[in-house]
Amino acid sequence: MPTVSVKTLSGSDAGSVDLDAETFGIEPNLSVMHQVVTAQLAARRAGTHSTKTRSEVRGGGAKPWKQKGTGRARAGSSRSPIWIGGGIAHGPKPRDYSERTPKKMVRLALRSALSDRAADEKVVVVDAYSFDKPSTKDAKAALAALGVEGRALVVVGAEDATAERSFRNLPQVHVLRADQLNTYDVLVSDYVVFAKNDLPGGSDQ
Repeated sequence: MPTVSVKTLSGSDAGSVDLDAETFGIEPNLSVMHQVVTAQLAARRAGTHSTKTRSEVRGGGAKPWKQKGTGRARAGSSRSPIWIGGGIAHGPKPRDYSERTPKKMVRLALRSALSDRAADEKVVVVDAYSFDKPSTKDAKAALAALGVEGRALVVVGAEDATAERSFRNLPQVHVLRADQLNTYDVLVSDYVVFAKNDLPGGSDQ
């Protein structure tokens, strides 16, 4: 069972905590993570792209010229896809890009991502987000004291509104509620920061 030190926001030690082996100690399943992240990004697509077919482009009702005797190729409509200003053949239409992903696969992908970060010692646990008032300056100082560099994912609870407002203005920090934790945001972050109370399956030593 992996164990990590618990820190205060000033960087001092505040004990240690055992990470849940089923959440932070499994062998990452790369193929499942890939499939879940691909589906997650696909679901973000608006799918509002649209082009007009030859039946939707205005005009083109009359035959441009007679069928025979002109020496030119036969043409039935000026809205044909081969004409400038004509319709688009096989162009994109509005569609839903979301994919159905089994819940067990989503959970496995998240556990794999968290286990990968834990194996690299990129999971940081703080005893509590003890901000007296929202302060981006204090949040930046806290991350520096914790040794968090690069892109960070800060996981907060529903009661940590002050912490959420403190961290959210930092450009390299993404703040998520604990119930919104997902595979993609874990994988694109260099560090994942949890409060001890929001840590999945944690227990004090």
